[in-house]
Amino acid sequence: MAVSQKKIALITGLTGQDGSYLAEFLLEKGYQVHGMIRRSSTPNLSRIEHILDRLTVHPSDLLDQSSMANLIESIQPSEVYNLAAQSFVTASWDMPLATAEMTAVGVNRILEAIRYSRQSPRFYQASSSEMFGKVQEIPQREETPFYPRSPYGASKVFGHWITVNYRESFNMFAVSGILFNHESPRRGLEFVTRKISNAVARIKLGKQQKLSLGNLQAKRDWGFAGDYVQAMWLMLQQDVPTDFVIATGETHSVQEFVELAFDHVNLDWQKYVEVDPKYLRPAEVDLLIGDPSLARKKLGWERKVDFPGLVRMMVEADLKAEAK
Repeated sequence: MAVSQKKIALITGLTGQDGSYLAEFLLEKGYQVHGMIRRSSTPNLSRIEHILDRLTVHPSDLLDQSSMANLIESIQPSEVYNLAAQSFVTASWDMPLATAEMTAVGVNRILEAIRYSRQSPRFYQASSSEMFGKVQEIPQREETPFYPRSPYGASKVFGHWITVNYRESFNMFAVSGILFNHESPRRGLEFVTRKISNAVARIKLGKQQKLSLGNLQAKRDWGFAGDYVQAMWLMLQQDVPTDFVIATGETHSVQEFVELAFDHVNLDWQKYVEVDPKYLRPAEVDLLIGDPSLARKKLGWERKVDFPGLVRMMVEADLKAEAK
């Protein structure tokens, strides 16, 4: 699907995993891509270094209403993708108020800026499967009630519902993508999948002896982030603003991820993995599995990378990086 004329996109969270893949995707579509980075931080541009000369980067902050409004007015984007958040569940217990300010109230600030902008851009909100938390039905659909189990999940629920409220109250094209876990070689080391793939590479290369993890039986619906950003874009190309669950429809345990990762380098995982109680969550989310049938039907979206392929991709990338 080609873009008939050059569109302008603004991505918050540009330097994160999803932001970098989305920027690549939109550039390929012929967009003029602008990205927001927090002016109070020293940005880590490693994920976007290869496309930095094709982007326009702006210092701004979701905590500052005026900076958001000024940024949107100056760029006049046709599409805004809000991917910025304090997105690590464990850290949200350590800093619940900061998580709420960024991940919940930050969404409200962007919506207010869009509401009063001249361009009235279409808005994408990054919702999360963590909103389902203590799941009320299996699999989880667009209509499944939320039951978050962390400050992060609760903040995402606010962001989701405030987006619905602005859509219905002010006739805005504002949608939420309820994305289940999506991983890649660009995932942060604090996330369990990347922690596993990196440790496997280091153990294989003799740089590390053990891998400490929390609940090995926790189950997640894991896909490839590069596939999921296409769904974000597809949501903003629809005639009617609609929220979608984006998932693989499969669930796998942390232990399955571990087994595949160690098998890929011909090692016995049980010789290297130990369970450490400090990595257990105060309130665990035991089983997440999404139903992507609406996205398949309405968006024509399908994942391209399967679970074993994702594990292999991540381990291979870390082997390459650690061998340098």
